[in-house]
Order: sequence, then structure tokens, then C-alpha cells
Amino acid sequence: MKVLAAMSGGVDSAVAAARAVEAGHDVTGVHLALSAKPGTLRTGARGCCTIEDSHDARRAADLMGIPFYVWDFAERFTEEVVEDFVAEYAAGRTPNPCLRCNERIKFEALLDKAIALGFDAVCTGHYARLEVVDGRPELRRSVDLGKDQSYVLASLTADQLAHAMFPLGDTMKDDVRVEAASRGLSVAKKPDSHDICFIPDGDTQKFLAGRMETRPGLLIDDETGAVLGRHAGVHEFTVGQRKGLGIDGPAADGRPRYVLALEPVSGNVRVGAVEKLAVTGISASDPVAHVVLDGPVECVAQVRAHGGTAPAVAELVDGVLQVQLREPLKGVAPGQAVAIYREDVAGDLVLASATIDATS
Repeated sequence: MKVLAAMSGGVDSAVAAARAVEAGHDVTGVHLALSAKPGTLRTGARGCCTIEDSHDARRAADLMGIPFYVWDFAERFTEEVVEDFVAEYAAGRTPNPCLRCNERIKFEALLDKAIALGFDAVCTGHYARLEVVDGRPELRRSVDLGKDQSYVLASLTADQLAHAMFPLGDTMKDDVRVEAASRGLSVAKKPDSHDICFIPDGDTQKFLAGRMETRPGLLIDDETGAVLGRHAGVHEFTVGQRKGLGIDGPAADGRPRYVLALEPVSGNVRVGAVEKLAVTGISASDPVAHVVLDGPVECVAQVRAHGGTAPAVAELVDGVLQVQLREPLKGVAPGQAVAIYREDVAGDLVLASATIDATS
């Protein structure tokens, strides 16, 4: 096939591209410039898409002997990911920018351009497995469960998955690094990126404060209605947060308080005991179903990129994914995604994904 390899400058995408070349595909490498003002150097594992990263990607492509280009997606990234991130926080929701980037940049903007240029598929270094069964792509968890990224890919459509390649899905991360070294790739020991790529210093509150209108509000005890303190804006909090609440004094029972809900209209933040974080019901909109969900289905629900799983029963009702958890989960917030899986002998199969609107 004619394959476009998305090369971030990290070890995973480099090895994925090398495997595509080795498999006999006609591969072209591309690095996405996602920042209008990229830093010249990354700080350890913080951030990505820097000038250094583009140079690392080019060196890897040169070693493989494949064409390499840098495509400027900075404006699209700002609109679809960064501005969406700010808007979601302003609405009192908790977004997942990595999921949004995969959905709207790598497998919408990038894939659309790749198809228009005659490519058959986009290859990435994501840890997930793809299989074609009866002409339809099946998305499954990676063999390396600690690196599995099927959760942030679960919102992709069947057509997008049909044009995707994930060569690392059957490999452990440690083995990928060993392979990179054996291939002579200079990124073999490069640290993995973490945190939010467009907030390289990790200070989300400062980033948001400079980009959204903030409304000071009150910290309200959910049980008694008492005012426990004041804050500068709901952007400083997320559901499940315990530290940095700024409560004036201890609760009457002496126990710590957690953020239970954000009220962006009033500006208030409701806090309470940890038990009140327990969620057993989830309603999620804009579902993407990978199988026909005809009636209730036994599944495993996941609400965070790593961890946050529980057995559940899910059903599509009037276009809304209703999930009843058999074991409660904590820290589940509107704006997050819920992905549901079915366990079988071939490995966990993604059934559907949707955006959480409400919990109970």
C-alpha cells in the first residue's frame, strides 16, 4: 500500500514507520507542526511537536530512506483542540485533548489530506490492535496493557479505522525500544511525552486563566450548603480533586473534602465526602458504535486513558449511550469519554465510545 507515516519524533512512531517500510509498503513520513511558535527544545518528557522533535523525525526518515515532509496543521490544531479544551473547561467539563487530537487532527484532517493525495492508509505509533473481520475493522486493546491507547482511539469511525495502521499493537514498549536501538534509530532512548502537549510546563490553571473569562465563586459543602471558601474560577478544579481546594477550615467531621461538581453559571464548586464521588450510572452523547448494539450488552467500561475500568451493562437509548456500572467508579466527570469493551479470547474488543454528559 501507499502509506503516510505520521512521525512525531518519538520512538514509537519511528519504529511503526520502519515496520511499514519493512513490510513492503511505499512509505512517506510526515511530521505535523501543531504550534505556531514551537519551542526550540523540549524539556525532558514534557511537551511535543517542538523543532527538536521534527529534526528527530527527519533523521529517522533519512535512516529509512523514505521521503519526509513537515505539514503545518497549527491553525487547525488551535481551533479543534486548544480552543475546544478551553471552551470545555469554561463550561465546567473535563476534556481529553489527546482524544480530540486523534479524532480531529490525525484521523480527520491528516487522513483526509492523505486520501486526497492518493495514500491508502495513515500509520501511527499508537498501542492498539486492528483486525479486519467480515470486511469491518475491529479495534482491540494493545498487548502491552500498560501502554494501551485504544481508549483514545475508540471515537474513530469505521471508515477512519479502515485507513489506519497501528504496527505496534502486538508489541511491548520495552521491546520497541530494543528494536529502535537495533535499527540504529537515535530516538531509542528518548523519553515518552506526557502531560498536555500544548502546556509543556504542566501548569493547566495558568494556561486556562490567560485564555478564558474567569468568574470567582464559592466552595459549597454539598451536604450542608455551608460556604467553605472562595476561589478564582471553576477552571482551577476538576471532579475528584482533593488538594489545593483552598477550604478555610476542616469539615465538621474532620474528613477531607473532594470536588463533586462544577457550576460554571453560578461559579460555585460543590465539595463533599469521598463517598459522594462514587458513580454507578453514566449517560453519554455522540456515540460511535463499532458493533451493532441491539439491546443491553455486558461489557467493561473505561472512563480514563489509563485505569478507571469497571464491569457494566450498556445500551443505546435514543442516541444516548446509557452505562450502568456493576462496581462504582470515582472521579467521573462530564466531558470525559466512556469506552466500552467486550472481553474475549482474542483480547478486549472496543464496542463503542461516547462523551459523558451526566453521571448518577
